[in-house]
Amino acid sequence: MENETLRRWIESVEPFLAPLTDAAEAFTGLTGIPVDLPTTLFLRADLAGLELPGRTSAGGSCHLLETADGWAAVNLARPDDVAAVPALVALLGGAGTQELHDVARRVAAAEIAANAQLLGIAAAALGSARGTRAPVIAERAERGSRRGPAGLRIVDLSALWAGPLCAWLLGQAGARVMKVESATRPDGARFGVPAFYRLLHEGHESRVIDFASGALPEVVAEADVVIEASRPRALRRLGVRAEEFLAARPGRVWLSITGYGRDQDRIAFGDDAAVAGGLTGIDRNGDPVFLGDALADPVTGIFAAHAAARSLAEGGGELLCLSMAACAAALADSAQGR
Repeated sequence: MENETLRRWIESVEPFLAPLTDAAEAFTGLTGIPVDLPTTLFLRADLAGLELPGRTSAGGSCHLLETADGWAAVNLARPDDVAAVPALVALLGGAGTQELHDVARRVAAAEIAANAQLLGIAAAALGSARGTRAPVIAERAERGSRRGPAGLRIVDLSALWAGPLCAWLLGQAGARVMKVESATRPDGARFGVPAFYRLLHEGHESRVIDFASGALPEVVAEADVVIEASRPRALRRLGVRAEEFLAARPGRVWLSITGYGRDQDRIAFGDDAAVAGGLTGIDRNGDPVFLGDALADPVTGIFAAHAAARSLAEGGGELLCLSMAACAAALADSAQGR
């Protein structure tokens, strides 16, 4: 990324970075591993040659729509999402070939988000996750000895960006990371920017298994730390339960990364989760624009890495529940409080 372009990316998010800087510095204090925030936040944008976003996200899939009472983000990240747009238009009272952005102007933002979610499309009303919960919620199990990540076995069941970034940071601190993927549903990041995927998984073991075979519980049983980004019920169907993992040995840590919390079935990606948290910029007309590239993803990854290092230093024994939207909201709230 050219220096001028990088400067503009950094300047766009700089007013929001205080909580993230604190988390990164705390992680460094616990592990000795520095976190370069500009590189961490904008690595994918750099490798992909992305331009600063406006009302369309840097990656091109998420769209900010003006609504009857504000703004909503609708993320058409997958082919099925694009195919479902006519159904969403119909649910919102549109007809025929009406464009989604035209229909959206007559509908409340929350209604757009709710109907999109019914169709499996990641969507959110601007700022709807602010004030709803903390970025990290810790549920206690049994503590063990205090330690750092070095030498620990991490099983990473997550995909895309936030979870793998957390695993990469802990790997830099000396943890042994094994990336585990389903034979039928590989990490979608493999089909994005190849260099970005390679960098995030550099030095990690890789294992592909048939989740339906019943092998996953045995793989998870080897871990000291598990990172996942799945609905709890999906893992339970595969025979994996966070509570049983933690109870089996003191000091273990389970990191659960979701869009809105383990008690929510709503899906989310980095751009729409950032909008839910109110983490947006403002254009010259005072209207919201996207910040960064899927910004809630790297933000959550850094919060997660710090939460894991902090937990291990205190003896572990915790289920750490991270909400991407709440992590984004923490940054938005900090900037508003200045």
